[in-house]
Amino acid sequence: MNPLDGSPYQGYLYAYPHKTAYRPLRPRPALREVWAQQPRDALFLYLHLPFCEMRCGFCNLFTRSNPPAEQVTGYLRQLGRQAGRVRAALGDAEFARVAVGGGTPTYLTASELNSMFDLLAGFGARVGAVPTAVETSPDTATPDRIGVLAERGVTRVSIGVQSFLDAEARAAGRPQRRTDVERALGTIRDCGIPELNLDLIYGIPGQTERTWAESLASALHWRPEEVFLYPLYVRPLTGLGRRTSTVDGDDSADPTWDAQRLTLYRQGRDTLRAAGYRQLSLRHFRRADLASGDDPAATGPVYCCQDDGMVGLGCGARSYTTDLHYSFDYAVGVRHVRTIIDDYLRRPETDFDVAEVGFRLDPVEQRRRWLVKSLLRADGFEPAAYRDRFGSSVDDDFPQLDVLAGRGWLGSAGGRTALTDAGLERADAIGPWLVSVPVRRAMAGYALR
Repeated sequence: MNPLDGSPYQGYLYAYPHKTAYRPLRPRPALREVWAQQPRDALFLYLHLPFCEMRCGFCNLFTRSNPPAEQVTGYLRQLGRQAGRVRAALGDAEFARVAVGGGTPTYLTASELNSMFDLLAGFGARVGAVPTAVETSPDTATPDRIGVLAERGVTRVSIGVQSFLDAEARAAGRPQRRTDVERALGTIRDCGIPELNLDLIYGIPGQTERTWAESLASALHWRPEEVFLYPLYVRPLTGLGRRTSTVDGDDSADPTWDAQRLTLYRQGRDTLRAAGYRQLSLRHFRRADLASGDDPAATGPVYCCQDDGMVGLGCGARSYTTDLHYSFDYAVGVRHVRTIIDDYLRRPETDFDVAEVGFRLDPVEQRRRWLVKSLLRADGFEPAAYRDRFGSSVDDDFPQLDVLAGRGWLGSAGGRTALTDAGLERADAIGPWLVSVPVRRAMAGYALR
């Protein structure tokens, strides 16, 4: 069967290639050489903290719940060592965006958060002068922690609510109380963080159009600057994955569940549009009365995910250059995550001078990454920009675009090519369909652990 005729929910292509396509780099390339010929005037800095107060049932992120306090202290100390070596390798780099994720960064105490921001400042990140985002959770969005974020100039706080109904949150493997969620949202607003992003999940067992409408209305009460609507995925090695035989991407996918998710997606999309939000991707909605995140007059230096690099700090962070994506090892299972964290903490400083595992992008894969990252945005891309960048026609390089257009999923207007509404709601099928054969083989050869 043509993958485009299958489930609309085949995979979230938030990066290309996926980390499961990475392999050990031998010999390990020196970061100084990796970055020497790269543009370094508008980098994205990502700092990863792999700790949470609990592991949600749907989560396949690289994180550990409730680590010993001494491990958190040791991790921050090792982050400082890594930052010093990476900064020396980068030379005169400038950062246009900063993000701190995990895990849950606000698992740290207020004092530890201040230490983290001191580390970022020492690295050259101008927190407050450039857009800076930090993730939080209902349990850890306390006044002292969020107060530190506000004092240090954080411009955006993202909180995973998932559902305002306690029973639905439990069904998704996220036990929480609505009173705690509301308290956390009030704290973020009271502390004056400029932008609030709120995450919701649709497709939860037992969720209906009525309960989804209730969660959407509860979210809109807070008038968040951004909202992300995530379809629920049940992935291997997660809490939900161990409890059910229906795992996305395998032959047991449920057409009834697909239909439920598609119905709830359309309901959420239409609700947010009617409330004055502009859709930026399948998941991402932003208030239309606000400047775009790409507007330099409103948000600082311009960062372009198709063209500019990313520097990752921490054992679960990735780094991107034009032709090399690299990181440390990756796992989802609890035992393997702990092993990788322990390995990171034991590494000598010189290990941070080199790239450990990764994927080298040849010119063909560079073109494909540019297309995937552009096409899955609601505003699409300018074919002229592709020609300027690569010296060839995007239609000639990717005849798959004709297939999408033939289905009514792709259109062109005003010099831009973009997915239609019918195409955008299939973004999680289109993205995996565009993955190259070599990347697909590498991903298939990865042993999940």
